[in-house]
Amino acid sequence: MNILIVKLSAIGDVIHALPVSYALRQKYPTAHITWVVEPTAYEIVKHNPCVDEVILFQKKSFKTFKGFRENFKPFYKLLHRRKYDISIDLQGLFKSMAVVLTANAKKKIGYVDMREGSNLISKAIKGPHFNGHIVDRYLDTVKYLGCDTDNIIFPLKNTAEEINYVNNLLMDNKIDDNKPFIVFAVGTNWVNKCWSTKNFAILSDLLSEHSIKTVLIGFGKNDEQKALEITRQNTSNNIVNLVGKTSLMQTAALIKKAKAVIGGDTGNLHLAAALNIPAIMLMGPTDPNRNGPYKQIHNVILAGHDCDGCWKRTCRKNIDCLSTITPNLVLKKILKIEMFTNE
Repeated sequence: MNILIVKLSAIGDVIHALPVSYALRQKYPTAHITWVVEPTAYEIVKHNPCVDEVILFQKKSFKTFKGFRENFKPFYKLLHRRKYDISIDLQGLFKSMAVVLTANAKKKIGYVDMREGSNLISKAIKGPHFNGHIVDRYLDTVKYLGCDTDNIIFPLKNTAEEINYVNNLLMDNKIDDNKPFIVFAVGTNWVNKCWSTKNFAILSDLLSEHSIKTVLIGFGKNDEQKALEITRQNTSNNIVNLVGKTSLMQTAALIKKAKAVIGGDTGNLHLAAALNIPAIMLMGPTDPNRNGPYKQIHNVILAGHDCDGCWKRTCRKNIDCLSTITPNLVLKKILKIEMFTNE
């Protein structure tokens, strides 16, 4: 049997889809499972022991007529090296529909929230969790195929090289991983999902009073700028800035050593939740029941606006969405975590 998973982006969403691959592997141990993904989230599935093949979908290459003409045939050949029995569209958008159409599996299914015409190609599976967390909505698709979805596993496997790199990085920055440290995920892909750099800096000062070091993580120029601002505003010299110094899976290896991760609704927080590390998620524009840290709803701090869960990338009221969440409020949540009360 050949099975195709189509989950292209973003990082957090691809993490949410990982238990689908585990459930499929348990049900179909001899099946060949292929996953189509965009480059941003490639690392998440590259070493997934439940996936036999990863195909990169270079979306940017298809945006012009010339790019489409040059790239479609090679992509088509990659997909048609196998005849797929089942395709599972966990993206539910036009771009994933295009991949599903190209692959042309015998059976085409997708998760409940199919949009942009994707529901016309793949059967949208409305399972018992259609109003629940996105992880469970994804799992409902394979429950429909007869998979066991009670034992939920996120197959995130680090290589020895990734682990060694992180160990050396911590050592070089004089971080003793036998002592508690907190990770700050400094950026998000929505402006109104971001906590202010000033609040991060103040929280780090507060944590220093409890002998808890803070480590900054993130990717890209925006996160690098935020990290610089946090460091400048911090008065306790309690911050180690590792933004841009770890790949995605090296970041996973780092998070495994942390006592908790703090930030908005973003990939690194979902990575922490998948690794069963406390993920204190500061939320406003998105819905905790759908997008909160999986199985950690108790670690969500809501902004507390009447418009919480608006799903808008920028605030129509022109307010700083997460400004109602104070550093002291986050500190209280951190100190309630059992591992700290037992230190």
